Amino acid sequence: MSEIKTIRTALISVYHKDGLEEILAALHREGVKLLSTGGTQKFIESLGYPCQRVEDVTAYPSILGGRVKTLHPKIFGGILSRRGLAEDEAEILKYAISPIDLVIVDLYPFEATVASGATSAEIIEKIDIGGISLIRAGAKNFKDVVIIPSKSEYAALTDILQEGAQTTIEQRRRFAARAFEVSSQYDTAIHAWFETSEK
Repeated sequence: MSEIKTIRTALISVYHKDGLEEILAALHREGVKLLSTGGTQKFIESLGYPCQRVEDVTAYPSILGGRVKTLHPKIFGGILSRRGLAEDEAEILKYAISPIDLVIVDLYPFEATVASGATSAEIIEKIDIGGISLIRAGAKNFKDVVIIPSKSEYAALTDILQEGAQTTIEQRRRFAARAFEVSSQYDTAIHAWFETSEK
């Protein structure tokens, strides 16, 4: 029998906001708590949905020109904690960490930035750090977490949410496999740029 997990809290951190509307409507309808950062949080609230700021969870603002937003134990502990494991349960209780069940990411457009003829400095700023870390964390803990690593997976999530805010282990594993594919392709593109750009 498939292990069913219920989505209660979702972290959404995306570069491109288009395509999120139907997902957000479904998550709101199912009573899922929303967490987000910066422009994504403002976009969610502009649609009329309550959304807690990541900064309010971590007690740290976005710093270093936006380079550090989600990189914090309160966020990654919530994603990586193993539900039902006594040691993990004790630690998240001790440090007041809330579990995060769904992570939706759309990475900075590195390849498009390179193709646009941007400067090296501009290209480097489009190397996503927090987003890729969220993807890997969510995929690693797929037994408990749903990871949506790009907007190309929005339709699959929308279909699932039509039946309610629950997923099977098979669904989560498929998303995790796709997440590592996205991560691999992203790093390959970055590696190629470093190899071919002017020294």
